[in-house]
Amino acid sequence: MSTLVAVLRAGDGAVQFANAALENTLGLSRRTLEGAEFASFLTDPALLRTALTGVRNRDFAALRYEAGLKRLHQDPVPVHVNVAGAEQAGDILVELWPIEQQARQEREERLLDQAQAHKELIRNLAHEIKNPLGGIRGAAQLLEMELESRELTEYAQVIIHEADRLQGLVDRLLAPHRHPHRVGDVNIHEVCERVRSLVLLEYPQGLEVRRDYDTSIPEFRADRAQLIQAVLNIVQNAAQALSERIAADAAVITLHTRVVRQATFGRKRYRLALELRVIDNGPGVPDAIKERIFYPLVSGRDGGSGLGLTLAQTFVQQHHGLIECDSVPGCTDFRILIPLP
Repeated sequence: MSTLVAVLRAGDGAVQFANAALENTLGLSRRTLEGAEFASFLTDPALLRTALTGVRNRDFAALRYEAGLKRLHQDPVPVHVNVAGAEQAGDILVELWPIEQQARQEREERLLDQAQAHKELIRNLAHEIKNPLGGIRGAAQLLEMELESRELTEYAQVIIHEADRLQGLVDRLLAPHRHPHRVGDVNIHEVCERVRSLVLLEYPQGLEVRRDYDTSIPEFRADRAQLIQAVLNIVQNAAQALSERIAADAAVITLHTRVVRQATFGRKRYRLALELRVIDNGPGVPDAIKERIFYPLVSGRDGGSGLGLTLAQTFVQQHHGLIECDSVPGCTDFRILIPLP
């Protein structure tokens, strides 16, 4: 569970039970928590004591309010607190949802739902475009062979060229659905090094790609080609956004890998997850498209197809993962999360 849960003794508010999520957030073991007054772990303990009194006196069935939850050696975390009577007589159930985490989960759920809707729309639209496009190209080829005027032949060639360009776009839209998942043992740092070498070949001057790896991350089952493509799309996007800094020899992209414990994303909680972050020091994602960067055909630069991040998100979601983005001028941080065994 991602919800923080404590069962308190009604008489004195002492902790009877605390779940793993609450232990992790507080940085304390269950043994330490049991028997302690739970109100002492909140920034305003009087509010919880008042709520416990109300539940005991049956003034209300449940009470919800906002508070701060203290953490060991860290700043308090803002939480929604829900206090209600438990099924067991004499117990009170306290549930807490970190406000930031709840907002992130809602954003993730919205992103997953939108991604699924876009995937169906794209697949259907691409198939509808493909058939008449083939007919247009074939007719233009036949017309080209019949025309004697050089000028008119060039017009026919323009039609063929544009039909081929649209065909390439359609093929890219359909790419994630065409190729089977080829799963094998993958080392994420081999993926990162492959992407790093490809990008540095494209940008040999002015761009530094730094490594910040946790080499203890184990191999896991995945489609290596899809992961390379997903990470490459993100890194290439970053490099293109860094064009002015590359010209000034001041562009930096950092590939950062870590293991995250008790991670919640995609509506599930995972004991271990890979966190791969692609961080650049560019101008940031424009505010106008910040909430839509994973939508198909949305691009922040002239001439961009708007498919790179869409395909990256699709490939990562096929590994039960998710890509998030935080961006401010001077620091854009794409965070790839994938469950580990």
